[in-house]
Amino acid sequence: MVQSPTVDAVMADARAAGFATRSIKTESKFAALKLALSMVDLTTLEGKDSPEKVRGLCRKAVRPFERDEELLGERLPHVAAVCVYPSMVRVAKELLGGTGVNVASVATGFPSGQYPLDVRVRDVVEAVADGADEIDMVINRGAFLSGRYDEVAREIRAIKAACGGAHLKVILETGELETYDNVRRASDIAIENIAPGDFIKTSTGKVSPAATMPVTLVMLEAIRDAAMGAGPWRGVEPRKIGMKPAGGIRTAKQSWHYLCMVKETLGDGWLRPEWFRFGASSLANDLLRTMVKLKTGKYPAGYSFSEA
Repeated sequence: MVQSPTVDAVMADARAAGFATRSIKTESKFAALKLALSMVDLTTLEGKDSPEKVRGLCRKAVRPFERDEELLGERLPHVAAVCVYPSMVRVAKELLGGTGVNVASVATGFPSGQYPLDVRVRDVVEAVADGADEIDMVINRGAFLSGRYDEVAREIRAIKAACGGAHLKVILETGELETYDNVRRASDIAIENIAPGDFIKTSTGKVSPAATMPVTLVMLEAIRDAAMGAGPWRGVEPRKIGMKPAGGIRTAKQSWHYLCMVKETLGDGWLRPEWFRFGASSLANDLLRTMVKLKTGKYPAGYSFSEA
């Protein structure tokens, strides 16, 4: 198992804060907003989810703004994925198949990760059989915080095997990991036991705090080291892993800060939906409002855009 380095918490906080001071030239802002929109995973994970709600979310995923050509002069990109509970995967696949929008599904006893492993594996197998392109699993934080790292690693490998051809996103639930050192160790464990093209993800969105810039930076640095064969990954075959901060990212301005952090930490190669995602449904409409403001000079009302 990779021996994770100690994280300098003061420096991580300071460097992350620096990204929030970056400015983007006016002529680049619209392109950055479109890029961020293409990286959004629209998500509905509520007990009141229904087929009708999921269908509405899928329609928004394919065409985020129906008046885009009228007000913006061009057709906007679709989002990256729609994330739903396993019971809604078939509904989402019916609308999204062939559109370029992936169907993602939380599984493995989301959000606790405490179900028996065989139940979690079966959850994944059934979601993939129903058409899921991506599986978002959550690690067992109880096992991790008890120091049972080998158990966490074995469970990730078992879930990865159950995914078949679907990509895996490993949710660390960083709000419960307590320290940056734990975030780095959990990131390294996940990276070591998944495949190139898979993701690590901050949060379920059910625990506060969710995504923060310092936590995301620590995870990006783990990804960077694995891709470069640096630090604890020296001598290990390089692997390219994606990143998904989720929860708490609500504004276009925040998305710019995260994109700056990705560019400066990992490089332009990660500035694509295949390698970076925002797990933030409410972000999509603020991106749309800001695009309209850049083109027309006026912010539209929030109700100008559908929630689903």
